[in-house]
Amino acid sequence: MGEAAGNEEYEKAARLRDQLEALRKAAESSQTALSENLSADVLSVHEEITHAAISIFSIREGRVVGSRSWIIDRSEVLEEESVITAALPRIYAETEIPREILVDQLPEYHESLEKLLEAQAQHSVKISQPHRGEKFDLIQTVKRNAYQSLIQYLSKRSNDSAVSGRALEEISELLDLGEAPLRIECFDISNIQGTNMVASMVVFEDGQPKKSEYRRFAISDDLHFDDTRAMYHVLSRRLKRYLAEKDLDHEEIALQGGARPKFAYPPQLIVVDGGAPQVAAAQAALSDLGITNIALCGLAKRLEEVWLPDSPDPVIFPRHSEGLYLLQRIRDEAHRFAITFHRSKRSRVMLESLLDEIPQLGEIRRSALLEHFGSVTALRKADIAQISAIPGIGEKIAALIVEHLPSAEPGVDLQTGEILER
Repeated sequence: MGEAAGNEEYEKAARLRDQLEALRKAAESSQTALSENLSADVLSVHEEITHAAISIFSIREGRVVGSRSWIIDRSEVLEEESVITAALPRIYAETEIPREILVDQLPEYHESLEKLLEAQAQHSVKISQPHRGEKFDLIQTVKRNAYQSLIQYLSKRSNDSAVSGRALEEISELLDLGEAPLRIECFDISNIQGTNMVASMVVFEDGQPKKSEYRRFAISDDLHFDDTRAMYHVLSRRLKRYLAEKDLDHEEIALQGGARPKFAYPPQLIVVDGGAPQVAAAQAALSDLGITNIALCGLAKRLEEVWLPDSPDPVIFPRHSEGLYLLQRIRDEAHRFAITFHRSKRSRVMLESLLDEIPQLGEIRRSALLEHFGSVTALRKADIAQISAIPGIGEKIAALIVEHLPSAEPGVDLQTGEILER
């Protein structure tokens, strides 16, 4: 997991983290037997925008005798109805009904649902939501199972061209674009209280990420930008490159052995992470460069509203919209990409600060160490021999550097799978 995070393969690191957690929970379950008098079905739900997963463990006399998961299309669930309310009658139309059903959220009108199941089963049925103890722990285990089931389903589904096509058509229709946005670029700004500001650009083509086209932008702290001014700055940089490269003869460049221009192709849609202020800043960048043929929108995190330039009100996508789900995926990928760049930039600043505290290091030595290692974590992993091998350092200075290194080991963020600097 640490190796994957170190290589910036954060999705892989997160999967490995979840597998480790599942193994740990499995080990705990094997060591601690359930109460012999426990006979119940345990159900839990995990929900995303378009779909939900519901998992069930059937426990009889303290033993898990069966488990199953279902994927539910949320567009098929009534607006005023929860997933668990919609699912229970369907599940028990084809499954034995126990006397006790434990859930992670009580269905609406659960008393009426109990009566319905009692009439069907010809015995009493109790639906309850435990909040502590053995039953609550079981609910959490089943919830993790539902989460894994849904993530696996959505991962496979995200590569389905038909699904991506529907999402792009929906975006085109709701944003009145005239055509499906086959190339979408999304921009995100990352900073901590205005320092170490960076920006990311991610590219999706035909609804799929095109990582070879991702770009990162460093922003000098000396500019004292807020998020909106930074958005204007970054969009201007990207679009100026587009204007400079769009008329180049790409075939001629290739014949001469030159590299393909990085910014020559325009998107059909630019998405910015944020609401009306960020969209206004991005629109100003487009207008100042005379660009009128690229659509623009912003996706605000709080209510997942889609904002258009010069519009007093946001566009509200349907609650379980494929188009909204795709925009969220793109926005979240831009945010992830910006955060990884921000962390690497912050690591370099930390190393600069550490080296400045060692009086025997001059500018040339500090520059050599900074260029070679790039972060405190990388320097900490090196031994005296490796450090002394850097030109101009030597064993005496290398030993001094090791003495000044912070003792804390890097950790892994259990929520993201990312390596953390300390």
